[in-house]
Amino acid sequence: MAETLPTYVDLTYVVDENVQVYPGDPAFSCCPILTIPKDGQTVHSIAMGSHTGTHVDAPYHFIQDGATVDTVPLSSFIAHAVVIDVTGKQPKECITWTDLLPHAKLIRRKATFPHGAVVLLHTGWSRHWQSSAYFEHPFLTRDAAERLITLGVKAIGVDTLSPDETCVDGTTPDFGVHDTVLGAGALIVENLTNIASIASGDWLVNFVPLKLKGLDGSPVRAFAWRAMDQLPPNAVSV
Repeated sequence: MAETLPTYVDLTYVVDENVQVYPGDPAFSCCPILTIPKDGQTVHSIAMGSHTGTHVDAPYHFIQDGATVDTVPLSSFIAHAVVIDVTGKQPKECITWTDLLPHAKLIRRKATFPHGAVVLLHTGWSRHWQSSAYFEHPFLTRDAAERLITLGVKAIGVDTLSPDETCVDGTTPDFGVHDTVLGAGALIVENLTNIASIASGDWLVNFVPLKLKGLDGSPVRAFAWRAMDQLPPNAVSV
């Protein structure tokens, strides 16, 4: 009987010249350095910010002595997902602890699993990707973030530019969620997509970054697979 392979769900945006970035962040650029017709091989030069596309924030993003992305243990980037549907939220509306409370028991339970828990807030805002409406996303309150950390989550992920409010008028938003989550040594994953595909069942999410020395974050290829699809017993992680 043929072995059943795990099902993988891609949660990551394509990175190209159209990738939407946080206000003030550098745009993505890519240009060929070598080509097959001329050089017999293809090589490109890439320039982008550390928070381009689907990416993870390390504590150092907001905490002066926080862990940089290369020093965060690999185990921190894999967790059981708790997907919370907040698609009823309007532009710029707060996501409060009242919205999350019905899921508290599940979050607390999954936080005790060997891989821990990541809360994924499904706002549905990925439908606005590459439009001005994407900046008008709902956002989490500091109080709700504090309570999630108290429950033991290792990361919070969003299908928006930020778990905090995004301002495009030049004002500085209150980064209460970033301060709370990263200050606790936990992680933030931003610009996720396709979260609805893992809304039911038990899924493990991988958001492993590039090992960029001394940096505050990194693009990731976030994906999920069903938790029952385990590695072979003789598999070794190095």
